[in-house]
Amino acid sequence: MSAIAGVLNYYGEPVSIEAARNMMQGLQKYPADDVRTWYDGSVFLGCHAQWITPESIHERLPYYDEQSKLAITADAIIDNRGELFNRLQVAKSRREQMADSELILLAYLKWGKEAPQYLIGDYAFVIWDEKRQHLFGARDLLGNRTLYYRHDARQFVFCTVINPLFTLPGVNKGLNESWIAEFLAIPYILDSIDVRSTLYSSIDQIPPAHTFQVANGKLTLEQYGTFTVPDKKIKFRSNAEYEEAFRQVFLEAITSKSRTFRQVGASLSGGLDSGAVVSFAVNPLHKAGKTLHAYSYVPPSDFVDWTSKSMLADESSYIRATVEHVGNLTHSYMGFSEQNSFSEIDDLIDLMEAPYKFFENSFWLKGMLEQAQRDDVGVLLNGARGNYTISWGPAIDYYARLLRNLRWVRFYREIKLYGKIGNIGRSRLLPFIGKQAFPFLTRMPFSKREPNKPLLIHPDLAARTGVIEKLTNHDVGLTESTMDEFAAREYQFNHLAISNHQGTSTTKLSLRYSVCERDPTSDPRVIRFCLSVPVEQFVQNGRDRSLIRRSTAGYLPDKVRLNQRVRGVQGADWIHRMLPIWRLVTEEVKHLCRDSAVSQLLNVKQIQASLAKIGDSPKPELAYDPDVRLIMQSLIVYRFLQKIS
Repeated sequence: MSAIAGVLNYYGEPVSIEAARNMMQGLQKYPADDVRTWYDGSVFLGCHAQWITPESIHERLPYYDEQSKLAITADAIIDNRGELFNRLQVAKSRREQMADSELILLAYLKWGKEAPQYLIGDYAFVIWDEKRQHLFGARDLLGNRTLYYRHDARQFVFCTVINPLFTLPGVNKGLNESWIAEFLAIPYILDSIDVRSTLYSSIDQIPPAHTFQVANGKLTLEQYGTFTVPDKKIKFRSNAEYEEAFRQVFLEAITSKSRTFRQVGASLSGGLDSGAVVSFAVNPLHKAGKTLHAYSYVPPSDFVDWTSKSMLADESSYIRATVEHVGNLTHSYMGFSEQNSFSEIDDLIDLMEAPYKFFENSFWLKGMLEQAQRDDVGVLLNGARGNYTISWGPAIDYYARLLRNLRWVRFYREIKLYGKIGNIGRSRLLPFIGKQAFPFLTRMPFSKREPNKPLLIHPDLAARTGVIEKLTNHDVGLTESTMDEFAAREYQFNHLAISNHQGTSTTKLSLRYSVCERDPTSDPRVIRFCLSVPVEQFVQNGRDRSLIRRSTAGYLPDKVRLNQRVRGVQGADWIHRMLPIWRLVTEEVKHLCRDSAVSQLLNVKQIQASLAKIGDSPKPELAYDPDVRLIMQSLIVYRFLQKIS
C-alpha cells in the first residue's frame, strides 16, 4: 500500500513547491519503493509508494492520462480485478500488467461518481478531472485505508496520515473538544462515533464508504454503499450446497487478498476464524510455490491462567493442532518476553498520531509486523471480523428467538443437543435463554440507561459537550448493552465508526512496516454472502457457528473445528507482564493527577479512586477490570498531551 498527498488551490493560485515538498518530507518516516509527485498549476498530487502486488511494481503514481485528461494518486489494492476487466472490456493482453490505479481510472471513465460501487478492495484514491475542473475521490466500503483533509476558503489538501498536513500554513494542532470528549467517555476500544472529524479541530477525514468531490471551492461528501441484512435469504436444497457456496466465496476472498510478489503471512490463534483463513490459504500458495508464514502469540511461560474453565489464555495446544493438520506453513510462537503494554506507549502514540486504547495487545501486534517485515512478508492475513461473518452463529440468541416465536419443537430439540455437546443441563440453560427472550421481564420499569463504568472524562467536559447523552444510544460499552447478537451484527457493519477505527490502525501500522494487513472475513463478498444465509445454517443441531464448522471439515482438525467448550482470550496476561514495573505506572499516574492542564480534561478524582482501589500491585485477574483499564488509558492520554504541548 502507499501514502498519498495532494493540494488543490482555488482561484487558479499555483501550488507552492515548498509546501508540496514539505508534505512529502513528512512521509519520509515510512519506507517506500518509489516516491513521485505531479503538478499542474493549482493542483499537486503525490505518492509515497509501497509495492505489494505484482502489478504495483510497474505502477507509477501519480499517473496522468493524456487522452482522458485525468490524473490519479492512489493507495489501493483492488480485489475484483477479473470482474472489472470483463465489465470494462479490457483486452486480455493488457490485464496482467495493468495497475490498480489505471483500473480505477477506467471505472471512473465508465461510471463516474458511481465507480466505487463496483470496486472491491482496500483503497483511498483521488482523481483530478481536468476537463470538469474538480477533484473526485473515495474511501473503500470498510474504511481499510484512511484519508485526512483540510478544507478552507482557499484550498483543499489531503493526506493518508495527519502529521504532513501540519507542515502547511494555517493548519494547527488545536484539539477538537468534541472528539476528545468521545474518546474519554467511551470506556472500550472505540475512539469516537464521529467518522468525519479527528482529534484536531483543523483536520477532518473522509468516512468509510464515502466519495467526495471538490468543485468551485465546495466540498461534497456522499455515502455510496451499505451492508443490509436482506429479507429474502439464499435458498439451497441442502447443507452441502450452502457449504460449497461458502467455500467458494471465502476462497475467492482469500486468494485475491493474498496477491503479492513477496511472501504471505497470517496471524494464527487457536480459534475458527484465523484457522479457517490459514487452512484455505495454504493450497493456493502451495500451487504458487510459496509457503505461508504463520505467527501466533503466546503468554510468557510463568503466566498462570486465571481465566474461567470456558476461557483459554494460552491457545498453544489448539494452534499446534491446526499447524500440524494444515501443513505448508512456517510457524512461529511469539512470546515477546521483554515487552509489555507500558514499554510501547510512546512509539504507539507516534505511530497512531493520537492516543489509543488497544494497549493489551499493542506490543505483540507491532511485534508480529516487525517479524513479518524481516521475513519479507507483503500481505499479513487475519480473521479480525470473523465473529460477525464466517463464524457467526449465536446459539443462545437464536434459541431465544425460537422461544419468543413459540417454535417449541425446534426449540426443544436444539437445546437438548446444545446441552449435550456443551455438557450443560437444561435447568441451567432455560433461565438464561428465557432472560434473553423476554428481557423486559427482568428490567426495572422506567429505569434509565446510566453509565455503569468509571469514567475518565472530566465531569465539566462531559456536561459542556453533552457527550454522555450523545453516546447513550450507541453500543460503545458505556452502559449495559440491550442488543442481541442479531442486532450487534447489523450494528457492526452499518455503524461506520467501527470500520473507521479498525481502518485507522490497519493503515498506520502497515505504513510503518510496509506489511499490508488484510482480512478475508470482512471482504464485502463474504459479508454479503453471510448476511444472506438463513440463520438455521449458522445454528444447527446444537452447534453454534455451524456453517464454518461444517465447511472446514478436512481443512481444520476436529479439536479446533468442533470445539464448543472453551474460547481463546488474548491479552489476559498484560497485567502479569507489567507487575515488575507497576511502580513506574503508579508514579506517573500520580504525577499526571497534579498536572493542571490534564485536570481540565481528565477526571482526576476518578483516577485517584481507581488507583487506590487497585493498590500497589494489581492482581493479574484484573486484566479486564474497568478501573485498571482507566488507569492505562489516562496514562496514554497524558503522554499524548505532553507530546503535542
